[in-house]
Amino acid sequence: MEEDEEEDYMSDLFIKQDVRPGLPMMRRMKETIQKEEKQKEANEKNRQKSIKEEEKERRDLVLKSALGTENKGFALLQKMGYKSGQALGKSGEGIVEPIPLNIKTGRSGLGHEELKKRKAEEKLENYRQKLHMKKQANEQAADQFRIRFKNKQEERKMEGDLRKSQRACQQLDMQKVRPVFLGVGRKATNKDIDVPKETWFWLEPEEEDKKDEEDEEDECTSSDISVSEKLHILTAYLREEHFYCIWCGTTYEDSEDLSSNCPGDSAADHD
Repeated sequence: MEEDEEEDYMSDLFIKQDVRPGLPMMRRMKETIQKEEKQKEANEKNRQKSIKEEEKERRDLVLKSALGTENKGFALLQKMGYKSGQALGKSGEGIVEPIPLNIKTGRSGLGHEELKKRKAEEKLENYRQKLHMKKQANEQAADQFRIRFKNKQEERKMEGDLRKSQRACQQLDMQKVRPVFLGVGRKATNKDIDVPKETWFWLEPEEEDKKDEEDEEDECTSSDISVSEKLHILTAYLREEHFYCIWCGTTYEDSEDLSSNCPGDSAADHD
């Protein structure tokens, strides 16, 4: 009999048992938590309530219970025809439930809650104003960046147009045939023009060094002129001297042909 009662380690019952590692520890932790919760509930039941808590419970109990005939005010209403659950007023347009009782439990003075609420609203309004100002500042910064970027692009385009005009001016000046008078009845032509009308009319060689102080002074003087002014002056020179429009890329026969066939002397006129 004892051998039959012993546990068979080869049976299905033993094999189906959960023998995962750590399972006993988890089981003990769960039991500990359950014991702590039961102990906490017992402590809450056995804890002696404070005077405020007892007053609150009694007050809530009284407020929840309806007025009886022993109440003088309710007895007077009944004498005037009032019935329980009926609205007040001659035609029954008044309130049905009594006005709720708001009990002040804090130690703050009268008006403190209103002051606190007003300060919270002011703080919220200040925060909204700061967000609005920050948003405006970001928008202004973005607008300024777009303007600077656009101006930079326009400036680079003007510089490119100026270099193109200087290159065209140099080619046209060096190709132009100018008469040279040798005396009475004698005339010759000269194509060897190697000096521009203004120092900045031609592109300056990058490898050429400054020769003397006069060249430096001329460069300082020309640098005082803005890129847009240089482009306007050089465009006018090409039109008057060579009948050439940098925007059309065309050399016209004369001033009449230029004025009749060319839209204008600026890039905007050719757009």
